Amino acid sequence: MAIDATMPSTIYSAPSPVQSSDSSSTLTKSSSGIADNFQTFLTLLTTQLQNQNPLDPLDTNQFTQQLVQFAGVEQQLKSNSQLEALVKLQTTAQATQALNFVGATAVVDGATTTLSSGVAAWGMNVPKSSTVTVSITNSTGQTVFSGDYKMAAGDHQSFVWDGRGNDGTKWPDGKYKMTAVGKDADGKNVAVSTEVQGVVDSADLSANPPLLSIGGQSFTVDQIKKIVVPATASSSGS
Repeated sequence: MAIDATMPSTIYSAPSPVQSSDSSSTLTKSSSGIADNFQTFLTLLTTQLQNQNPLDPLDTNQFTQQLVQFAGVEQQLKSNSQLEALVKLQTTAQATQALNFVGATAVVDGATTTLSSGVAAWGMNVPKSSTVTVSITNSTGQTVFSGDYKMAAGDHQSFVWDGRGNDGTKWPDGKYKMTAVGKDADGKNVAVSTEVQGVVDSADLSANPPLLSIGGQSFTVDQIKKIVVPATASSSGS
């Protein structure tokens, strides 16, 4: 079926791409380029229809195919705009979540923590009942404390060091690293993983994703394993 030469008059009402009502959202440069091309296509299409040969009009299938293809592009532009809005909402949600952690005592995987006011706390995961040899070193690598502890299988969040060495020396506040090596009843090595806990003192919302500061170290929200009641100083280990 041939298209009547007067048909182009109905094309002028074709809707332009819908712009987001959110004045703060803007499309990326690449999206803007596609939008410009879409408008150019509509201009070329209507000009083509205006100036086509009445005796040899544009093929119906070709005309329909072009409209479908560029209508799809228009829908993609709308989807891109909506995705940008969703990304902004997610970023806001991440920032809000990060702020909620400030002031809480959090547990993360790690071996280095801060001795502050005579308290440094670690956690350990022991796969099977073992005798665990604990060594604590300062920032220069010097061993300041060591000891052997019998531990049952499971998570242990109660190892608290009071800052005193084996000889009773009171070590200054600062960074200390704990190394834990386990041996089972048969004398075989047992892999013991360590965790550190500390107060989340700030959240850097300018980073993506936001970063939480714990004892001078930065962690993302997904690295937080749990929130615990702050540890209190006791013996060198428990």
